Amino acid sequence: MDRRKFLAATAAIPAGAAITQPAAEQPAKPATRPGAGLGRAAPGGYVVNRAPLQPDAFIRLAPGSTRATGWLATQLDHQLAGLNGRMTEVSHFLQYDNTGWIHPGLGGWEEVPYWLKGFSSLGYVTGDPRVLAETRRWIDGVLAAQAPDGYFGPEGLRTSLNNGPDLWPHMPMLHAVRGFQEFTGDARVLPFLTRFFQYVNAQATSVFSQSWGSFRWADTLEVVFWTYNRTGDAFLLDLARKIHANSANYLNNLPSPHNVNLAQGFREPAVYSVLSGEAAHRQASYQDYAAIMSAYGQFAGGGFAGDENARGGFGDPRQGFETCGIVEFMASHEMLARITGDAVWGDRVEELAFNSLPASLDNRQTGIHYVTSANSVALLDRAGSQGQFQNGFPMQAYMLGIDNYRCCPHNYGMGWPYYVEEMWAASPDGGLVANLHGPSKVTAAVTGNTTVSIASDTAYPFGDTITYTVSTASPVAFPLYLRIPGWCAAPSLTVNGEDTPIAPGPAYGKISRTWSEGDRVVLKLPMQARARTWSGNHNSVSVDFGALTFSLAITENWSRTGGTDEWPTQEVRPGSAWNYGLDQTAGFAVTTGLGNAADPFTPATAPIRITTTARKIPAWTADADQIVTTLQDSPTPSAEPVETVTLIPMGAARLRITSFPRIGAGRPWVPAGVAFRIQNQHSGKVLGVDQMSLEDSARVVQFGDTGTADHLWQIVDNGDGFVRLRCVNSGKVLGVDRMLQTDSAQVVQFADNGTADHLWEILDNGDGYARLRNKNSGKVLAVSGMSTADSANVVQFSDNGTADHNWRFVPDGTVKIEAVHSGKVLAIQDMSSANGAQLTQWPPTGTADHVWRFEDAGAGHFRIVSTLTGKCADVSGASTADGARVVQWDYLGGTNQQWRLAWAGPGIFTIVARHSGKVLGVSGQSTADGAIITQAADTGQKWRLILG
Repeated sequence: MDRRKFLAATAAIPAGAAITQPAAEQPAKPATRPGAGLGRAAPGGYVVNRAPLQPDAFIRLAPGSTRATGWLATQLDHQLAGLNGRMTEVSHFLQYDNTGWIHPGLGGWEEVPYWLKGFSSLGYVTGDPRVLAETRRWIDGVLAAQAPDGYFGPEGLRTSLNNGPDLWPHMPMLHAVRGFQEFTGDARVLPFLTRFFQYVNAQATSVFSQSWGSFRWADTLEVVFWTYNRTGDAFLLDLARKIHANSANYLNNLPSPHNVNLAQGFREPAVYSVLSGEAAHRQASYQDYAAIMSAYGQFAGGGFAGDENARGGFGDPRQGFETCGIVEFMASHEMLARITGDAVWGDRVEELAFNSLPASLDNRQTGIHYVTSANSVALLDRAGSQGQFQNGFPMQAYMLGIDNYRCCPHNYGMGWPYYVEEMWAASPDGGLVANLHGPSKVTAAVTGNTTVSIASDTAYPFGDTITYTVSTASPVAFPLYLRIPGWCAAPSLTVNGEDTPIAPGPAYGKISRTWSEGDRVVLKLPMQARARTWSGNHNSVSVDFGALTFSLAITENWSRTGGTDEWPTQEVRPGSAWNYGLDQTAGFAVTTGLGNAADPFTPATAPIRITTTARKIPAWTADADQIVTTLQDSPTPSAEPVETVTLIPMGAARLRITSFPRIGAGRPWVPAGVAFRIQNQHSGKVLGVDQMSLEDSARVVQFGDTGTADHLWQIVDNGDGFVRLRCVNSGKVLGVDRMLQTDSAQVVQFADNGTADHLWEILDNGDGYARLRNKNSGKVLAVSGMSTADSANVVQFSDNGTADHNWRFVPDGTVKIEAVHSGKVLAIQDMSSANGAQLTQWPPTGTADHVWRFEDAGAGHFRIVSTLTGKCADVSGASTADGARVVQWDYLGGTNQQWRLAWAGPGIFTIVARHSGKVLGVSGQSTADGAIITQAADTGQKWRLILG
């Protein structure tokens, strides 16, 4: 079973499951909407929507009408020489003689359609002869392999879903075939599409509600309408209605948590509105976008937290956005711009294209990674072991990823080519629309079917001036529309040197005149550095300059860990500090004209830098997997000295902090706590969630410790003696079903909504175990029927002293052990590896002797083992006296080497020696570096467990 199908089986969300929505986002009201109020005229010979379809605001130009220049052409050159342009050399999925897309008796799925969709567009926008020839070869093969009933592609897909067809992989192929016809005018395509859509229309309605395709039918709707506009076949409208009625419901509803489903599916109501004519359908896509971004997109870059599924409670900027999600979100915004004429969608395309897309690849596009994060301080080829990401495989190193990442290397290729295709559009009133900005040249028909060219000379978004130069064989009157971004409050415009009024964005400015050869329009979009506050994400801040967001410049140390010289697998580690908060009173100094404007997306070549002041936050660290820990509330104080830091464009930074804490008076930053397994004394099994569900009200059960993320829980302080227990896998907290107060009520996970059944008091038993008492009911956490079986229900019950009421907290992975009174951590004197070496306290400087793990020693006790030496904490000579030294020693099984954790507060414990009953402490409660560790009677010495 491939990974996508595996994920569908293990992490599915039922259709119709709604996500709580914010107030509906309203479409922007542009100063001028291109072609507003016009009828069905088709100036320039363009095909427009045929009745009863509603007119689109823009008319799509044929692929190849726009060519990139400048830095944008460089990105396409990298793509030609990189993964997408040479994918047939490296992907076993793309062997022409061994795929069902050419030879239907063979296998195949989404990889060929994904790749060909972007690869063909790359050929159209560059004119590259090799790519165009290869595209024709593949499209010829696809067209020739169509069956008499209209089906095409691998025969195995005809019956792969409950004996019916899996039509998802055909959806991207439809776009590849459509684009080929637009570029070549090939007469075979319309009959091919007509036959296929007749086949689809004959399917049972259940076909439209199955598997991945059920969430992505908006892709097909667009091609159905495109075909209808050219044939007028009425059955196509019936098919569109059938698709909308039976596929996933996006009407003010998010039917799937999968990031790609959301990125390409949220547009479905607006696409369907072209047929329905209902404003509510169009509005639903605005609403869905707002819901996605409100819940998961509270950070810069234009994307949202979806690694691979979006999870409630996991909206930190360290969460990743899948590369497929980036390019599909861009494509959705591009399509919505054409349908609605709303300038805000162009803003959203640019935010993704300039800030997120470049960093999804290495700078030569020879390697890709699966997810890209706004905050990322190391990109390693290993999985997050603590449920940091929803998917459990390594996702961050750059590599070919043909099998590791599979979908993304094949699908990413449409990103830049589609951007170029959508830079310009025709307007229904015979004009042209500059919709997405950047260096380019468009050649297209205007009023009277007159062909003109317009060159857009600019460094945008790295410069604020765009110069448009018109080329025409003879004077011609037509309107020119220019998109003004929403971030630009004071644009200016000249036509042949004369000032022309223009309104701020988001809007389209309109210039109506008769144009002659050499006419010049200069659009200035003044940019200012500004801080954007994310109130929905701990009041963190990001720094914008025009369409660009800026990230901390972190020294990037790249290392090859596999692959070949041509296609290396590479990890990236930080070579400089990254844990800064921005001074909330500081300004920004912007320097432009730097680097290499022709290839701007690396730290060395970035054309713009911003400097500002910041302070380090020492307690903000990476975890044991070198993944940045989550943000905390801002402002937060720091006693560190003020430093000047440099910010570079987000798209140029592979390692980056983009969402910054703010420094100021507020709550101190608390070192990130460890996750725990919560183990039952009676059964030895650990607390988990049935089938690793992500859903509200999923049963909490006990299970053998298999290491899955649903077995890990974080302790969240409520500030009043109670805590919440947050599941690392789902982000939901431990609660009681329906807030029941009865014995044997089922314990469940639920979104943290502040109810009393989510609060627990931890009552230490004095033997390494504790009881967890619910605030709402007064009952304690228990196992139904005192069962010792896997999947036995965890319930609440009156506290009657049975062993199934007792639980211990088992720290996960490696930890640092911090003395609460001093803020210093448990260390080994001189980093010695010798038996008898004294344990001390020391500032957390990151040396290996500061890292420990807790290993089971039986009877509720642990041995505390150094990851550096493999030796354990030992009371010297097995003394029971106060002041006895604590050293390291090989583990010999003595009770003087065994310790229990006694609960003393959220993430804080007293550590008690088994043989003496005395506690681990710092001699004399000293705060000095190097103070020795001893045992003593309990006088309040406490230790905090923080991430190793």
